[in-house]
Amino acid sequence: MNPAGLIARARTYSMAVTVPYNRVATRLLRRVMLGLAILAGAVGLSAQVASFSAAPVTVLTAQGAVSPAMSDYIRRNLDTAAARGSALVVLKLDTPGGLDSSMREIIQAILASPVPVATWVAPQGARAASAGTFILYASHIAAMAPATNLGAATPVSLTGPAPDDDGQRLPWPFGPSQAENETTEPAEAPATAPGQPRNAMEAKVVNDAVAYIRGLAELRARNADWAETAVRAGASLSASAASNEGVIDFVAVDLASLLAQAHGRSVVMDGGNTLTLATIGLDHEVVTPDWRTAILSVITNPNVALILMLVGIYGIFLEFLNPGSLLPGTIGGISLLLGLYALALLPISYAGIGLILLGLALIVAEAFAPSFGILGIGGTAALVLGAVILVDTDAPGFAVSVPIIAGVAVSGIVLTLIAARLAARSFGARVVSGAEDMIGAAAKVTHWQQGKGHVWVHGERWQARGPEVLGAGETVRITKIEGLVLHVERGSPSY
Repeated sequence: MNPAGLIARARTYSMAVTVPYNRVATRLLRRVMLGLAILAGAVGLSAQVASFSAAPVTVLTAQGAVSPAMSDYIRRNLDTAAARGSALVVLKLDTPGGLDSSMREIIQAILASPVPVATWVAPQGARAASAGTFILYASHIAAMAPATNLGAATPVSLTGPAPDDDGQRLPWPFGPSQAENETTEPAEAPATAPGQPRNAMEAKVVNDAVAYIRGLAELRARNADWAETAVRAGASLSASAASNEGVIDFVAVDLASLLAQAHGRSVVMDGGNTLTLATIGLDHEVVTPDWRTAILSVITNPNVALILMLVGIYGIFLEFLNPGSLLPGTIGGISLLLGLYALALLPISYAGIGLILLGLALIVAEAFAPSFGILGIGGTAALVLGAVILVDTDAPGFAVSVPIIAGVAVSGIVLTLIAARLAARSFGARVVSGAEDMIGAAAKVTHWQQGKGHVWVHGERWQARGPEVLGAGETVRITKIEGLVLHVERGSPSY
């Protein structure tokens, strides 16, 4: 066979072999890519499952008065839940109300939260009164357990009973109680329609609260008319009635029921974005108040804050009286700083602070400039009056208790009596310095001749006159001083 034929046959064989090989390689490559795609999907799915299980529903427990401690606890854990990517934050609420400033901080945190917040009034028997009603209206989801209630959101006067335009006191909660009005107001007094303000100050406070809660109701598409009634007339509702009135979204017996009923609901987040909740089958984690919240809750109690202030001032005062003792100054400094921090978080009356400082200053002055009780009694009166008006709110749980005020009064009176007794005793005490101290003091004869000589007293050698005969080393008593000459006689000292 010629060379040209061999070359043509070789080319034909090469093409016959190459075509099946290319087909096999292509099929193998497709299978490898498909396997890689399945593996990547499995890895992504497992990552999603791991992420899902690592970010359960966060459950917060807010029980008691709405306070700076509760505000700090809720705001911190809302940030933590957002950082973890939680699908929902459940705020388990039971409160009689509290401070307006803390309530507004909580509401602002809820409105700005990137994680939906479901406020749940629970357990059974709980309530969301006053400030709690505002928090419930601000939440993305509002739920209540059976046998709970909400409402009574009428604002409490921050400055005590306010007089009306005729100089008369307003009805409770802005003035006397209903029973007091029944016994003090004449029968012919003109009646005022329920919920109507009786002076400009009350109108401002009520109208501000009405506008605030109506804005929250409109944002969450809830019953704004009833919200206004709750503020103006102090209306309240049970859980089932609140659900029927469109005040809350639903009634939930337990957490599982809440998550099941919240599933599929659309909520409006900050910025106007709509988010559909997917809460079926989610795990949950209960975040209880930590040590920071516990400490803050204790020191922001007005009774504790007042005690810390008194301990701090008395401790520093004792340190100045006994320099170098260290313990009173250390305890006093820490207590004073904690007390000042607590008062900075509370709605305090500056008049009350001024009276407390004045009272302490007068009590301290009694110790340095004895007035036989006048300064001390005045200081105690100022201290008690300052404690009474220290906290400028009538919110539940934020009043200085009567036993604490009584303790402040007793401590002030005791210190005054001690200072007055010491001052009285000092007038009858023997003089211990100056020339008067020499009278009656003992002296020792160093040299004596014919009724005169020298004696040694208080580390000094003095000229002396006295009995005709005295022996060296004999002890005598000083009776009189004339210039630089002492008059002495035999005998022991008079003290």
